Amino acid sequence: MKPFAYVRPASLPEAIAAHGGRPGARYLGGGTNLVDLMKLGVERPDTLVDLTRLPLGTVEETADGGLRIGSGVRNSDLAAHPLVRSRYPVIAQALLAGASGQLRNTATTGGNLLQRTRCPYFQDVAKPCNKREPGSGCGARDGVHRDHAVLGHSPQCIATHPSDLAVALAALDAAVELQGPGGSRTVPATDFHRLPGEHPEQDTLAEPGEIITAVLLPPDAAGLPARYRKARDRASYAFALASVAAVLDLGEGRVRRVALAFGGLAHRPWRATTAEELLVGRAPTEDAVQQAVEAELALAQPLRDNAYKVALARNLACEALNTLARGPRP
Repeated sequence: MKPFAYVRPASLPEAIAAHGGRPGARYLGGGTNLVDLMKLGVERPDTLVDLTRLPLGTVEETADGGLRIGSGVRNSDLAAHPLVRSRYPVIAQALLAGASGQLRNTATTGGNLLQRTRCPYFQDVAKPCNKREPGSGCGARDGVHRDHAVLGHSPQCIATHPSDLAVALAALDAAVELQGPGGSRTVPATDFHRLPGEHPEQDTLAEPGEIITAVLLPPDAAGLPARYRKARDRASYAFALASVAAVLDLGEGRVRRVALAFGGLAHRPWRATTAEELLVGRAPTEDAVQQAVEAELALAQPLRDNAYKVALARNLACEALNTLARGPRP
């Protein structure tokens, strides 16, 4: 094992100073992803800055009626929180569709958003990977890529982001609150994760040394009908082959508001803006829903072995939207 320093700061400023934006420093939350990558030799930090003692573990109502979720809130606590379950149930659905109960008891909200891809070429230091080692190549492109991206990928990287929570946050128009050496700022959840482009090693817009301090849920999404659906290779504890978070608000039989985000298809949660634009103002018939979803997925560029994801994502999205359009069962 490579030796590393361990720091347990007592405040956010102390944590930010301990990290210092240095390439070898890492923040530690639940450690459910970082520790695994250290064991594999993918991550080799010289300093771990433990955030678990900082006051980041609460869920609070905001003045405008939304929710502020501290980045240290455990996934299991967030999924069970009464305000989340009553106002934003799609968050609970996404979290419960994710990892095992043991992992949810440890994993944090901030860490969930910052987890790295589960691409086997990224996780194997003997394989080429531009995300792990820029310029080394993408082993997955001509290798085993059944689970990889069909949207937004680049010649440099075809990995997908593994978070279920991030997909729900994208559909809810949530925001990510950051604090770092340059002060505090807020970034829309839909923009927080990057597409790979020429720099797949940059997963997010977070600057070196910045800490996710909270996730903000907007009040206008509270209580809207929403649904999370996920397809995976086994019934539990598996990452998404494709997933979808859908929000649908109807008025007089027509779509007043719709949000659709895909997971498992791209380097980040994929907000389906083309489909949304086609549905707003229309009656959500099954034909209209299918046409809108297919228009979105026409942007897909599947590879040799993952074209099945396009049909899988289409079926998930249509099922989710059609279920919401029919309304709750009597």
